[in-house]
Amino acid sequence: MQIRTAKTDDAPALLDIYRPHIESSTTSFEYEVPSVLEFKSRIQETLQNYPYLVAEDNDQILGYAYAHPYGERAAFQWSAEVSVYIADEAQGKGVGRLLYETIEDILQQQNVVNVTACVTGENQNSIAFHEHMGYEVVAQFKKIGFKNGRWLDTFWLQKELDRPDQPKPFIPFYEIP
Repeated sequence: MQIRTAKTDDAPALLDIYRPHIESSTTSFEYEVPSVLEFKSRIQETLQNYPYLVAEDNDQILGYAYAHPYGERAAFQWSAEVSVYIADEAQGKGVGRLLYETIEDILQQQNVVNVTACVTGENQNSIAFHEHMGYEVVAQFKKIGFKNGRWLDTFWLQKELDRPDQPKPFIPFYEIP
């Protein structure tokens, strides 16, 4: 298995992984599956400053991960939110762990200090996985989203990568060798 930077040509395969999280679960709070064109745009936009990675084995994409700013204000530039989606057939095979380890390493090179993840309260497996990866639950928003006919909680998890006394400037992804 290898991890590489996503390309816009990966959009159909990534969308195939993402689609069930929209259509038949509460993992994503999106209601409509984005078009391939919209997904390509999301990849391009993310790669302007943050990593967007895919895990593949024998030319088959098994999962993907991307980061984006935690907040818009300048003081948040050392904090990022990460999302990871794994193909059903690749669950439990270490794909998520490898994607997380790789994206966290890149974010640390970008001088990101805090990594966050927002997980639906119904997704206890994801919460347990994040905790196993060193994240801690720092907030619970009760009944904050409505999907599939019910109100849903979200949990925010956070992991500190390396906290210097004075942060170094954020480095965009395209500047990381």
